[in-house]
Amino acid sequence: MNPTTTRSTCPYCGVGCGVLIDSEGSQITGVRGDPDHPANFGRLCTKGQTLHLTASPAITQQTRLLLPLQRVERGGPAQAVGWDAALDLATDRFAATIERHGPDSVGFYISGQLLTEDYYVFNKLAKGLIGTNNVDTNSRLCMSSAVAGYKLTLGADAPPACYDDVNHAQCLFIVGSNAAFAHPVLFRRIEAAKQANPAMKVIVADPRRTDTAGFADLFLPLQPGSDVMLFHGLLHVMLWEGWLDTAFIAAHTTGFDALKALVREHTPERVAQACGLKKEDLYTAAQWFAQSAATLSLYCQGLNQSSSGTAKNATLINLHLATGQIGKPGAGPFSLTGQPNAMGGREVGGLANLLSAHRDLANPQHRAEVAALWGVPSVPEKPGKSAVEMFEAAADGEVKALWIACTNPAQSMPDQATVRRALQRAEFVVVQEAYATAATCDFADLLLPATTWGEKDGTVTNSERRISRVRPAVPAPGEARHDWRIVVDFARRLERANGVRSEFRTAAPDAANNLQRNSALTPFAVQPEKTLFPYQTPEDIWNEHRESTRGRDLDITGLSYEKLENEGPQQWPIKSGETQGKQRLYENGVFPTVDGKARFAALPFVPLAEPRESRYPFSLTTGRLRDQWHGMTRTGTLGRLFGHVAEPSVQLNPQDMVRRGLKEGDLVHVTSKRGAIVVPLQGSTDIGLSQAFIAMHWGAEYLSGMSSTGEVLAGVNALTTSAYCPSSKQPELKHAAVKVLKAELPWTLLAMAWLPETGALSAQRGLRELMAKFPFASCVPFGRERTGVLFRAAAPEAPDPALTEQIEALLGLNTADALRYTDKRLGQHRAARLVRVGEVTQLDGFVLAGDTRAEAWLKPLLQDELPADAYGRRLLMPGAQPPVAVEAKGRQVCTCFNVTDLAITDRLATCEGSEDARLATLQTSLHCGTNCGSCVPELKRLVRATPALLPA
Repeated sequence: MNPTTTRSTCPYCGVGCGVLIDSEGSQITGVRGDPDHPANFGRLCTKGQTLHLTASPAITQQTRLLLPLQRVERGGPAQAVGWDAALDLATDRFAATIERHGPDSVGFYISGQLLTEDYYVFNKLAKGLIGTNNVDTNSRLCMSSAVAGYKLTLGADAPPACYDDVNHAQCLFIVGSNAAFAHPVLFRRIEAAKQANPAMKVIVADPRRTDTAGFADLFLPLQPGSDVMLFHGLLHVMLWEGWLDTAFIAAHTTGFDALKALVREHTPERVAQACGLKKEDLYTAAQWFAQSAATLSLYCQGLNQSSSGTAKNATLINLHLATGQIGKPGAGPFSLTGQPNAMGGREVGGLANLLSAHRDLANPQHRAEVAALWGVPSVPEKPGKSAVEMFEAAADGEVKALWIACTNPAQSMPDQATVRRALQRAEFVVVQEAYATAATCDFADLLLPATTWGEKDGTVTNSERRISRVRPAVPAPGEARHDWRIVVDFARRLERANGVRSEFRTAAPDAANNLQRNSALTPFAVQPEKTLFPYQTPEDIWNEHRESTRGRDLDITGLSYEKLENEGPQQWPIKSGETQGKQRLYENGVFPTVDGKARFAALPFVPLAEPRESRYPFSLTTGRLRDQWHGMTRTGTLGRLFGHVAEPSVQLNPQDMVRRGLKEGDLVHVTSKRGAIVVPLQGSTDIGLSQAFIAMHWGAEYLSGMSSTGEVLAGVNALTTSAYCPSSKQPELKHAAVKVLKAELPWTLLAMAWLPETGALSAQRGLRELMAKFPFASCVPFGRERTGVLFRAAAPEAPDPALTEQIEALLGLNTADALRYTDKRLGQHRAARLVRVGEVTQLDGFVLAGDTRAEAWLKPLLQDELPADAYGRRLLMPGAQPPVAVEAKGRQVCTCFNVTDLAITDRLATCEGSEDARLATLQTSLHCGTNCGSCVPELKRLVRATPALLPA
């Protein structure tokens, strides 16, 4: 069988890296960065480099949804059904709901990981056919504040900068973004730009000292939620010192006088106190920003995920307008997109308040334009429900049927108690998903198998407005179908159903005719039958989407699939007749507003929706891990991606731990007004006083439990608030007020085992079903070349022994050759299995229940596959010390070459010279940081923390 290479795009972050997929037949065998793609020039991060491993047959067979499945009873088993039966059922239930309760009784919650073509047909299905604007996306949790901020100030949702601007910037202002983790390939470009231009100043504002902050020339550790105060304070200093571009303000902006009056009271003294910063640092930041020849701001969820998200975005843009730092190389406000196609979703109007091509739902002319394009009498004017509103409405019984595609709200939405109540109360829930392991699948009445990366065909748009092709390398597994195809098949059935806007069916041919009359482009394929959804290929959908952009700010009428095939990824706008897109926007100082001028936003500082107080004295922040993606539905299938951060934890400043009598590894209750979780404690000086941090990825699939009142403890988003920005309706996922108290759970359990690759993830899924039997439980994979599963739990007292037996059985430790010890009186149990590997005996799995002190040496003995011949029955003895010291290899720093922190510090102990010289020695001798580069910021931190060897 001949190997094949397919050009496509990475499905993770908004950098939009090009990838080369190697495949043989129906199997993806490898992935490499595409050296010709202008977003990454061949680089990939740890996540992108392991994409092919997530598509292995062993993982696919254990995790993928391969057949349509129906649950006759909620909570019951899912049974296989045919596609026709599944879509007929969905049609009957949705049509009946619409007929009885009206079109707004249904809602669609979709995803920034869908392709643009998928997004387009979902939007048309809801707004064009059904007649509801209840279609929203997880991009509401990601980018809606950036959208609102751009529109409020610049007039359109169009990031004006590009990646190449990091090479021209003289000052880089990174705020609300840990780009080193969230956008690692772009961060490599930032590192290279700084190396080429050491004079470039880097300012990072963040409550945590992240790896990105460690790169800064000036770090501003501002208090959570104080960003607007900071930006007003910087503008105050610029005004006072005369560091503004008054000519640009006069010629190209409006509204500056109102803003000037607002920031007059934001003195350095007041701002420094509110933000927790030094006055001197405010002056330095203001001077660097304003007086630099070119200042580029990079920002992400730290600004967006806030009840003041629009204000944070707009007041940062104010700084660029006031200093003329926009519309030229190296300058501009550049929002970094979180998901691979959140931008594409915005382009087609995939939010409850938008329509195709950046049109506003509230604008009658825009609604009329879309209705004319689609050939329908009208588009509904009533605003749709945003993500939070939709699930609240379902929890209240207002939204009766939910269709969820390519996203996992039972992990990612805030206030999980409300979300889960919504999923339980909704009368009919469809989940269109590639992975059966996503927590939301447990709530579905109907599961529809969808294709995913390596199988899909269409387009995505990255953070710099660059459109790339996504191409299939292998056929879809099982009976999985493309997302757009599922929507079209459902829509055509719904067109024929009673009670669903039947007048649209007779109008449908006119939509095609209108397009043919008004477009110089090749129209989409039209079937003889009357349908709003005549598409046969993704390109058919693309052509209609393209026509909808004619004359708009994102006009792409000069772009086609053929051009993308022949010339590669392109930036918008690219109008008919143009050969290439625009790299930067607003270079002529003209903005897409009525008068052509940008608008200053005089928005006041508003405190956090939920400030700290005596009962909840900690500010909880959430954020990303370096090697994981979102809810880990895909990355969580690989043990090697847990090498850097192996298990969930909550981080506190060590001083806060001392004050509360807490120590490293303690289990603690983290409680907000909405819920509580139990999680191990970790000290970190990167965290400010009275602050806490939990990674956003730890959902109920990996961290869960059951409270004493029977409430499911469903991961970190059991804590977060659904309070949202009134303009963007983006929730404040980045902050919640919490209390942290020690959990009195003296009975503990740790179980670990190596398992066959073909069964490890199935065992993990079985263990997750047991997590709610404990007040605290976590379950994660581990291993690099082999696959293992770790299960950890705690309880006030020993549970039923049958529960431990179930855990043993799932880990394959219930065999006759396993060693066992049980003390029922003390609630203790141990089991261990040894295997012979060549001439060496190794530990293959163990359970410690009731007394887990031996973890310190048993865990590395297993994970590092060390010889176990000398240990014998000590493996079962409570508190036993090993006869031979077991030295752990340490925590993984470099995922590519499996280099640990201990190996790095050992090597540094023998290095002399400058920091750059010692880093080079590490890279030469251990190879760490020489492949994807994701670990370079941590390597530099370790170099700085380790004294150089003095010359002899």
